[in-house]
Amino acid sequence: MVHATHEPREASAYRAHGGPWDQPTLDELLTTAAHRAGERILVVDGALRTCGTDLESKVGTFAWQLQHAGVRAGDVVAWQRHNSLDALVALRACWRIGAVAAPLHHGFGSVEVQQMVTRLRPRVVLDDDAFGSDLLRPAAPKVVEQWTDGAALAAVLFTSGSSGRPKGVLHTQHTLAYKARTMADVHGLTPDDVVLMPAPLAHVSGVLNGVTLPGAVPFTSVVMARWDPNEALDIIEREGVTFMVGPPTYFLSMLQTPGFAPTRVASLRLISCGGAGVTEDFVREASERFSAVVKRTYGSTEAPTVATSTPGDPSTSAARHDGRTIGATELSTGIHGELLIRGPEVCVGYLDVDDTAAAFDAKGWYHSGDLAHIDDSGWITIQGRIADVVIRGGENISASEIEGLLMTHPNIQQAVAVGYPDELMGERVCACVVGSATVSVDELRKWFTHHGIAKYKTPERVIMLDTLPLLASGKPNRAALRRLAATSCEP
Repeated sequence: MVHATHEPREASAYRAHGGPWDQPTLDELLTTAAHRAGERILVVDGALRTCGTDLESKVGTFAWQLQHAGVRAGDVVAWQRHNSLDALVALRACWRIGAVAAPLHHGFGSVEVQQMVTRLRPRVVLDDDAFGSDLLRPAAPKVVEQWTDGAALAAVLFTSGSSGRPKGVLHTQHTLAYKARTMADVHGLTPDDVVLMPAPLAHVSGVLNGVTLPGAVPFTSVVMARWDPNEALDIIEREGVTFMVGPPTYFLSMLQTPGFAPTRVASLRLISCGGAGVTEDFVREASERFSAVVKRTYGSTEAPTVATSTPGDPSTSAARHDGRTIGATELSTGIHGELLIRGPEVCVGYLDVDDTAAAFDAKGWYHSGDLAHIDDSGWITIQGRIADVVIRGGENISASEIEGLLMTHPNIQQAVAVGYPDELMGERVCACVVGSATVSVDELRKWFTHHGIAKYKTPERVIMLDTLPLLASGKPNRAALRRLAATSCEP
């Protein structure tokens, strides 16, 4: 069994804010909404179209199967699978009986999976046979008593592992239910909406925006096994997709696809976008070409979507910053500008006690590792990771600042700034870019000088790439780029 490795921040912190302890459990929330949907389609998986009634039948059947296999409340259930109806049902079935879902990204190799299974110590590991055809056929509902303890653990979600080994993040039914209900209000989502979800259902974005949020409203979730921009355009046009969430990579790749046309994405009304590369220019271009509201957001596996904009916010401020706090979330900045977070959606710890001790302080603040500035109006600007700071000759250089200026260059579509080792200065800045034409170091020197940026911040190495290497989450793989920068020839 997996337990939280520190005392969760319970009633003393959030009951006064109307936090999750005054609300139904995650399973109660989703079950009530599915019954309300009835014959309306809630999940689309290729040719499979599942209504609320059938979805509840499948969840009940799978929950009964798990109990029959010996799974009890608090036990971990692990699996590795592409996005699919049955992966969504597996999550719901675990929550129905109070088990802890541990979905593993489909891209993990066998050694990685074994390492994670060893850390998780699951009661069962579901294989392909467990996701048999019986799950996809309507079945008589099984009698399974609904789990009612919202403080119990609901999921272990592994971080993307951009540096070091992935951490197992622990969420409860309360933290996930609170976030789903909050985002429905913040985004103004209704039963008429349709979300396209290519992010893995093993990541917090996939779980939140592909399962719990559409399940709570409820509206239709279209799951996508692998990201493909051409297929995405087909799905948006065919299913009338109104809502998408993801990193800029998704949207830039669609815009760059020869088959892109405004008429094919006419149904899209809202795009929620976070991560590196979400610049003011990106928001402006994406808003114009998709004819949709493009929101900048900030969140993480540990603290999902804790900041974004709302309809009443000035559009210029919303495009320039990474949002403002939502719901009962509290944000602050600590030593060296690190963003601290406290709120009812924040995870209750990690699989490993040392990870928890390093990330949470005695007052319950989660130390994000992100550098941030919060202005007098509450707008947050993420300035990069503490680990992404390049230290050149004793001067700290924010990778995010460099990337922001690189992205304004007319020949650069995507950019990541990383440090590479140097005997004299310790580190120097390397620009890893995807562009429409070759960009030289000399050209960047002129560009940075023209914009009045300090000489020591200017990239001293440029690596031109066809595409950026990505983590499974869609974020740039900075560790791989740092290795590439360290081994590349001098310009």
